[in-house]
Amino acid sequence: MQLSQNLKQMNMTDKFIVLEQLWEDMSQNVEDDRFTPQWHLDILNEMEEKEKNNTLKFSNFEDSKKRLQSLISK
Repeated sequence: MQLSQNLKQMNMTDKFIVLEQLWEDMSQNVEDDRFTPQWHLDILNEMEEKEKNNTLKFSNFEDSKKRLQSLISK
């Protein structure tokens, strides 16, 4: 498949349409083990454990936003 060549010729709107179509198609298979990468499942499991142990830390939106902005401005 020569998808990369076609992508270079597409405008941004068409790329987003293709992205939405891909996501829609992939989301039909959410029960497939390959749908979610293992590293993502590992992080979710880790967060679930922390939540059970009351060691999961949450931030309010403003603090989170400031942290993200500081990462961008570096």
